[in-house]
Amino acid sequence: MSRLRPTRLLAAVAAAWLCLPPAVGGRASTVLVGPGGNLQAALDAAQPGDVIQLQAGATFVGNFVLPASRRDDDRFITIRSSIPESEGPGASTRVSARHLPFLPKLRSPNGEPALRTAPGARHWRVVLVEFQPNAGKGGEIVRLGDGGAAQAAGNVPEDLVLDRCYIHGDPEAGQKRGIALNSGTTRILNSLVVDIKSEGQDSQAIAGWNGPGPYTILNNRLEAAGQAILFGGADPRTPKLVPTDIWIRGNHLTRPEAWRGGRWQVKNLLELKNARNVRIEGNLLEYNWGGAQPGYAVLLTPRNQDGGAPWSTVEDVSFRFNVIRHVAAAVNLLGRDSPNASGTARRLVVADNLLYNVDGARWGGNGEFLRVGDGPSEVTVEHNTVLHSGNVISAYGGPRDRPTPIERFAFRFNIVRHNEYGVHGSDRGVGADTLDAYFPGAAFSGNVLAGGQERLYPPGNLFPAARDFERLFVDPARGDFRLAPGADAPRDNAGLAAGADMPEVNVAWRGAQEGTQARLRRAPPPERERAIERKPPR
Repeated sequence: MSRLRPTRLLAAVAAAWLCLPPAVGGRASTVLVGPGGNLQAALDAAQPGDVIQLQAGATFVGNFVLPASRRDDDRFITIRSSIPESEGPGASTRVSARHLPFLPKLRSPNGEPALRTAPGARHWRVVLVEFQPNAGKGGEIVRLGDGGAAQAAGNVPEDLVLDRCYIHGDPEAGQKRGIALNSGTTRILNSLVVDIKSEGQDSQAIAGWNGPGPYTILNNRLEAAGQAILFGGADPRTPKLVPTDIWIRGNHLTRPEAWRGGRWQVKNLLELKNARNVRIEGNLLEYNWGGAQPGYAVLLTPRNQDGGAPWSTVEDVSFRFNVIRHVAAAVNLLGRDSPNASGTARRLVVADNLLYNVDGARWGGNGEFLRVGDGPSEVTVEHNTVLHSGNVISAYGGPRDRPTPIERFAFRFNIVRHNEYGVHGSDRGVGADTLDAYFPGAAFSGNVLAGGQERLYPPGNLFPAARDFERLFVDPARGDFRLAPGADAPRDNAGLAAGADMPEVNVAWRGAQEGTQARLRRAPPPERERAIERKPPR
């Protein structure tokens, strides 16, 4: 039997050792990648717990891929700017343009993303990085997961974080999409996604259609012409898939008013076409005008977009403590798609929101607070404060002699202007006639409908003169919509007066506008977020 010489034996042992996987919980390392460095090689070599520091201000050009990661170690691999944490925005503070000198830059040389995930990528965190527009201005700048048939249930990328990132299109040419969100568990935090706009096609700051969730979208400024946030819009390639467990909190969803009248295709601010268990809380939504669509700020409308996903639905959605302002119309609820078959929208809550300057004449729409059609069920609209120019509710759906019923509908403790038609359904009279036809058995009480006629509505509501409407508030001209002392407003069984909970709304409003994470007393984070807060650093 031949023997290995000592040197060859040592070489063989070393080679075998290099082939072994690193031990779980092994020592993490920090790698600095400077200008001209091989970023993809650093990504490919990274192990759980590693930190890849990119030189602040350096530019890296390529189509970078986050590779598949080990499943036996839950430590994150972090890609971040080389600046010390103390010199950048704090961990709960939104990044802004003033932080640009601190950020390394990733840029795609073509129409493919600057950064995307490989199948099976997991536990990647990207912090304090700028993503510049793609060379072709099409597609997305960041692609998390895969929007097509290549994505299978067993290889969905998951446990991904984008934190304090600056993602932007070209100021002149735009960009179709900022982030394609088709991954598993993903958090988008404290980031800025702007100049997302396109001619003749939709554009989105964040769009997801082929990922399961859960998703956290927290404390971001999102500017897009088409939609700031969209779920759905294309058929998921995984059968029965509905993006689920989505938390949208403290974001500023907007677009520059300077885009109005330009070439960009403008639609909505937030749209759900296929989504389940969604909490939309404490956001500021502003600047939406009639353009490619009538100008509703928020659409909760199930759509079997391409005809191959009849399970598409919008259900278990809570829209609370938000501010909607400077828009052509407010909220559009749809029961089911047509002509493509879909699921039915159900269990939708619109509560404790402030809406003002919902003005059809100013912004090119109908000024409606709420449009409801084709039979969504279990809809609750309560404790909203609304200053608008159009109908309170517009209802439609079904033949003239047999309207499609909107069952288990509640409209309670809202403060609204009645305007000319108030609650009005297609081919029906104002008030009770519409409620009886479209909303059989509805709970409609405790509301203040300024300028309406009491005889047209069910009992239990108040109808002050239209000229007295703004006197209900402390100082609406200065944005103070708290109820004025002595204002006549019904109270619910818990003692809460009609209208929005303005102290809570104001806390959320300031946080969304200023870019700081507000804590809402009446809307604690989901358990998954509380678990992250409780988890000690590793």
